[in-house]
Amino acid sequence: MINPFSEKYTTDKTDENLIQEAVLGDRDSLESLVRRHQDWIYNIALRMVFNPDEAADITQEVLIKIITKLSSFQGRSSFRTWAYRIVVNHVLNMKKSRGEQMHRSNFADYGRAIDNTPDFDLPDPNSYSVDMKILVDEVKVSCMFGMLLCMDREQRIIYILGGIMGVTDKIGSELMQISKDNFRKKLSRARRDLYNFMNNKCGLIDERNPCRCTKKTKVLIDSGYVNPGNLKFNRNYYYNVENAAGEKLKVLNNYLDTMCQAKFSEHPFQKSPDFVLELKKMINSSDFKDIFNLH
Repeated sequence: MINPFSEKYTTDKTDENLIQEAVLGDRDSLESLVRRHQDWIYNIALRMVFNPDEAADITQEVLIKIITKLSSFQGRSSFRTWAYRIVVNHVLNMKKSRGEQMHRSNFADYGRAIDNTPDFDLPDPNSYSVDMKILVDEVKVSCMFGMLLCMDREQRIIYILGGIMGVTDKIGSELMQISKDNFRKKLSRARRDLYNFMNNKCGLIDERNPCRCTKKTKVLIDSGYVNPGNLKFNRNYYYNVENAAGEKLKVLNNYLDTMCQAKFSEHPFQKSPDFVLELKKMINSSDFKDIFNLH
């Protein structure tokens, strides 16, 4: 798994090589470029909107934007900066997602919703075909993705990039088009808000806190929020985020803050749908062939 956000991002064939070949009509190079980045774009989108189907739609929209603009890429910046600026701008300006419409938009309301969710013992493990540990993990990831939705979009994407994906201030500032100092300040504020919430509420961070994933699992299954037959987050993954990043995230000054970040890094790094299959239909259109000389 190649991490495009690593400062040591290198491959046997660079993105720029693939772009040159794709613009000259090489379909294999275009497909390689899409497959190299689609998982990363999808995982960013999923954390922005909560819903896998919406994340897939967003990823396809972004990939279409990227590949239809490839001929305008001048190489003044790295392809990573150019492409993921398109990702960032898209998720900041897209219409409000279903996840954003349905979930609490601030930590105070989210905390009250958790407090008002009754505790129950775990249901009979023989009641479901899915292992109970997987269902509890689904509750955990769902709840923590809900925490991300308590942030505004700018704070959310900055935390996803810097706090979860391990993006440095140099790369983050380029993607957000702000100074390195400003990126660090905004990331610090996002970490502080998340830490304050989890440190006072979440049993994963402090055992003295009341909330336990195991105690919320039954009611969330019964209410349909977690569907054992159609898991949102514990499916189609082969890494967690830290494995995908390929390097340990830097240790933060505050140990508890590090624990919060570590919990998000344990989340599944999802395998995205293979958008090459869908994009092939577009590639075969006459307009697209004209753009890329695919005749």
